Amino acid sequence: MRARWIFALAAGLWLAATGRDAFDAWVDATRLPPLVLETSVEVKDREGRLVRAYTVADGRWRLRADLSSVDPRYIDMLLNYEDRRFRDHSGVDPYALARAFAQAARNGRVVSGGSTLTMQVARLLEEGTTGEMGGKLRQMRVAWKLERELTKDEILALYLLLAPFGGNLEGVRAASLSYFGKEPARLTPAEAALLVAIPQSPETRRPDRAADRAGAARDRVLERAVRFGLIDAEEAEAAFTEAVPGLRKPFPAHAPHLADRARTADPLAGEHRLTLDLDLQKRLETLAAATVQGAAAQLQIAIVVADHKSGEILASVGSAGFRDDARQGFVDMTTALRSPGSTLKPLVYAMAFDEGLAHPETMISDRPMSFGTYAPQNFDRQYRGDIRLREALQLSLNIPVVALTDAMGPAKLISAMGKAEMGYRIPGDQPGLAVALGGVGVSLQDMVQLYAALARGGVVRPLIWREGEAAEGQRLVSAVAAWQVGDILAGLAPPPGAPANRLAYKTGTSYGHRDAWAIGYDGRHVIGVWMGRADGTPVPGAFGADTAAPVLFQAFSRLKPALDPQPPAPASTLLVANRKLPQPLQRFRPRGAAFLAEGGPKLDFPPDGAEVELLRAGLKVKVSGGTAPFTWLADGQPLAVALRERETMLALPGTGFVTLSVIDAEGRSARSRVRLW
Repeated sequence: MRARWIFALAAGLWLAATGRDAFDAWVDATRLPPLVLETSVEVKDREGRLVRAYTVADGRWRLRADLSSVDPRYIDMLLNYEDRRFRDHSGVDPYALARAFAQAARNGRVVSGGSTLTMQVARLLEEGTTGEMGGKLRQMRVAWKLERELTKDEILALYLLLAPFGGNLEGVRAASLSYFGKEPARLTPAEAALLVAIPQSPETRRPDRAADRAGAARDRVLERAVRFGLIDAEEAEAAFTEAVPGLRKPFPAHAPHLADRARTADPLAGEHRLTLDLDLQKRLETLAAATVQGAAAQLQIAIVVADHKSGEILASVGSAGFRDDARQGFVDMTTALRSPGSTLKPLVYAMAFDEGLAHPETMISDRPMSFGTYAPQNFDRQYRGDIRLREALQLSLNIPVVALTDAMGPAKLISAMGKAEMGYRIPGDQPGLAVALGGVGVSLQDMVQLYAALARGGVVRPLIWREGEAAEGQRLVSAVAAWQVGDILAGLAPPPGAPANRLAYKTGTSYGHRDAWAIGYDGRHVIGVWMGRADGTPVPGAFGADTAAPVLFQAFSRLKPALDPQPPAPASTLLVANRKLPQPLQRFRPRGAAFLAEGGPKLDFPPDGAEVELLRAGLKVKVSGGTAPFTWLADGQPLAVALRERETMLALPGTGFVTLSVIDAEGRSARSRVRLW
């Protein structure tokens, strides 16, 4: 008798083991669907906040989410309502299945399906059916396999990504953004309960189409949460009265032009981190939209804000409305090449100061004159006679800046733009004097980059808009010349109604009123504003000073409550009135006198392009020709005045590149660019 029991037990164990091995082999042979799923490409700001998102290939919103990005209370409610033994079962809960069969037998219909969260994930991965026996068996088999391949948290993360919420919404994060307009990290009890309830019947419980059914389902989740102690009765009472959202909210779509640029630059990346400040971006997008509202048909605007200390772009508004086809809002006007009008003039003045051609207090003639066949006129067709360069720049006079450009040569201006890493387009590819008045195509972003260099003390560095990027800087003009230009521009009166402050700014209007500009900076930030039409047609009556400048000051007020102070003058800056300047700098002479002519001075040592050792006593220089006395300058700053000797030692502050200039008694000059070591 005992032998038969032992045999029967052994046979039972053998059958059980054989069955278990067969079951294990059956589960192990299960082919899982792909577990790495396409998710929406996301563009985020410097703080990690969502700036813009894109749908996946089939038009669904499916945003990345994990347990750390979701309110823990939602997770607790989800497990409590859907699968209380989720942490304990191996994919299929026999108790839940038994309960489902019993309820179906008593009620004559299916009351609950007995599916675990793992089984639901299996169904969502394969987009399978829920009620057919074959589909249910397949879900069970995939669920067992998932439990062997993934951790519980990984399975739960898949549910957070795939749960359906009606329409083209998949995943808890997409649903939270669409229904509540916020990330799911902090949900109210009512919001968490609603997100638990919708996936059970996503189309019939869509809040935007069936708010009453959605609310009833939410309340059942809340009641269960109270019963199991997840929330207290007081919290539940407040949650029951919370309104169910009746409309879907649009997904974030800020900085669309820059977001598209980021995606084009790195099409395989699932996430792009930009240097933008989302709050500032929103404020300036609102300002741009308000500016063109009710304005002339097709008027468009673009705004760029940068931190000139770091070179980071903090806001980039490419148009007043990305989807405004009437204004061609899809065109990114921060990168479009347009005529800069007078906004290039500060660069010309800085270069002239650097070359030793002039000083802010130098007198210059503003009278009708011709430069070969080119005869420019001032914008208002009036002339001021003799005027200080400071006032000439503040009044944005054309004759003086053309005279300065003629003295240096327009090719040098173009070379400086290239050194500033500005993209440009010259009509006919031949730079002429008209370049100084805007006869060249440049972008708003590059103009902001140029002004950032002036604000940074003459060091240019490419603006960056992607997190983690960095760029080396190089000197464009001397710190003294950059400060002198900034000091002049900071003396401009603000537009009517704008706060009186020391914002260094310049306006510009292109030929035919096609482009209106205003670019300005303080001690920390630089902002550029462009206004016009995207198709380049004229906007009658559009002036930079009247149209763009007020927006510039409004943009600064939205950036911060008060301006950062402008930096002090460099120690070597010559701060004197005109009468105390060296005689050659008291009055600017046109090209015939300002450059080496017959009998003019010649800088014999050091020659242009030389590398010379800087001795303790200084640098030995030698001039021939010309008429004594001589004035010597380094980077536009006088070092020796009224010297009759043709050889002398100049005391220079340090090593590096320097432009030496010598001016004789008749205002003729010679220069050389050398490197001291």
